[in-house]
Parts: sequence; C-alpha cells; structure tokens
Amino acid sequence: MTGQVRTVDGRVAGRRGQATRTKLLECLSEMLSSSPYRDVKVIDVARKAGTSPATFYQYFPDVEGAVLELAEQMAREGASLTELVSGRSWVGRSGAQAADELVEGFLSFWRQNEAILRVVDLGAAEGDKRFYKIRMKILNSVTNSLTESIEDLQSKGKVDASVSPAAMAGSLVAMLAAVAAHQKGFQTWGVKQAELRPNLSLLVHLGMTGRKPPK
Repeated sequence: MTGQVRTVDGRVAGRRGQATRTKLLECLSEMLSSSPYRDVKVIDVARKAGTSPATFYQYFPDVEGAVLELAEQMAREGASLTELVSGRSWVGRSGAQAADELVEGFLSFWRQNEAILRVVDLGAAEGDKRFYKIRMKILNSVTNSLTESIEDLQSKGKVDASVSPAAMAGSLVAMLAAVAAHQKGFQTWGVKQAELRPNLSLLVHLGMTGRKPPK
C-alpha cells in the first residue's frame, strides 16, 4: 500500500491502522469469493477480521465503499494487461504467440479476480458509474493497445483498410471479457479448459490479422 492512508474523517492512519484496514479488505475479498455480494454485512467482515463494526466504519463508509477500494486496486493491477499487447508483432508466428499470450493473460486475470470482477460487472450492469469506470479502465488498457496494433498493420498494408481498428479491438476485448467471465460455464457445454484457449486465440488472431495463424 503506497501513500498516506486516511480514515473516513480524514485522519492519517498509523501503521497499526493501516494493517487493520488491509486485514478488513483481505477478509472482505475472501467473503466475496464464497458469499453473494448483497449478503455481505459490515458486522460479518469485522468479526472475520477480529475487530468491531465501529473500527470498520473508521476506514470505510460501508461495504460498498470497501468493495470499490478492492476494485480500484484490481484495476491498477489490470493495467499490466497492456504489456501483453503493447509493441507486439502480429506478423507470422509472432502474431500467433501474441494471441496465445493475450488470451492466457486475460483468462488468468479473470480467474484470479473472479469474485471482485463479478461485483464490478453487477454494479456496471445496474448503471453505477463508479463500477462502470473501473470496468472500462481494465478493458481500455488492452483495447487501446490492440487498436494501435491494427492501425500499424493497416499502415503496412497487412490489414484491409475497411477494418475499423477501434471497433475490431473493442469487439475482441468485449469477447475476451465475456468468455473469461463464463469460463466455468463452458464445462456445461462439454468444452474443456484445454480446448478453450487455443480456439479463443484463433478468433483473436483472425480478428487482428484477418488470417489463420501459421502452423
């Protein structure tokens, strides 16, 4: 945790206070993994952290405020997803590798943050602008880099000029997010995890280059 951590009333939290705040967030994160968001109560988070509701309210206005803090932390980590596509070559075998690594990184990020991403998606779907901005912050980190990659390919004559870079990049990222959020659901269709990644990579490569990846 970097920078000064303040309580709800604006006081700077000391080392012990920061540790308590971190513990509350960790306990909340664990509870979101096993309980519906609407069922999580302040008293339960405080009890799990070994403290009191009054202490919880020193650091967060309510459960939603604490969830937003977790979501902001996750969004900062999600910014690293841009490293999977920024400056990558999509020509030849390099393109196939870029598609594979993007898909693997995207699916892994969603698996690691499944609980909080589920809450972010819920809040965004209900029109909460705070959750919507967090969701878009994560997706934009990849969309912008993919858009630049397609523009670069177009400038070299490797992608048809009729393709809209932003539309294609946005569509691919929306697809990745939807598939990543539905990973467990594929099992009900008889799709194994080992089958999902290469087929998703094929779609990403086709979208980026208009071609099947070289064998």
